[in-house]
Parts: sequence; structure tokens; C-alpha cells
Amino acid sequence: QVQVVESGGGSVQPGGSLRLSCAASGFGDRIVAMTWFRQAPGKQRDWVALDSGAGYKSYTDSVKGRFTISRENMKNVVHLQMDSLRPEDTAVYYCNSDGHWGQGTQVTVSS
Repeated sequence: QVQVVESGGGSVQPGGSLRLSCAASGFGDRIVAMTWFRQAPGKQRDWVALDSGAGYKSYTDSVKGRFTISRENMKNVVHLQMDSLRPEDTAVYYCNSDGHWGQGTQVTVSS
């Protein structure tokens, strides 16, 4: 049974940093693509960053240069380092692992 668990959300002032983590289990030895999405109140869920598991990483334009996705070696565990946070980054952040969703973690950026 696949499980996806996010952690690390919280509240921070503009310009601050947070680090989110996502751990996926139930894939055996298979390394899967892992993707971060976010959903602000009243808006659709949008893609933020991707780690393919095969060395490819990608980011949506609004977070390039501020967010960094990284993977623990040979594991289905990824981290999203978020720096220079802005109020518009406020959202629930979700991790998707090969089609399976986590429960989400709240990120609030406010002064």
C-alpha cells in the first residue's frame, strides 16, 4: 500500500525560509517521480517542482531561483527548500508520488 506523507509546513515572515519534506513508501525498490503542488484558498492546485528520480528537476517560473527540490540518495524522499518566501506562496503544499497524493501541509507567509 502506497503512503505519501508531507511535513515541515508552518508560518514565516516574508523573506523567510521553510523546508518541506515528503516521504513515499510502498513502491518496493522502484524510484518514482515526486512532484510538489500547491493550492491557495479559492484557487486550483498548481504544479510547483518536480524530481523525476532519474536526475531531471524542473520548477514553475514563479519559484525558480527561490525553491530547490532535492532527493535523498536512492530513496523516495524529497525535500523542498523554500527561500525568499512571499505572501503569494501561501498555500497548502501537496506531494504527489507516481499518482498518489499526500495529505498536504500548510505554508503561511505573512507579516
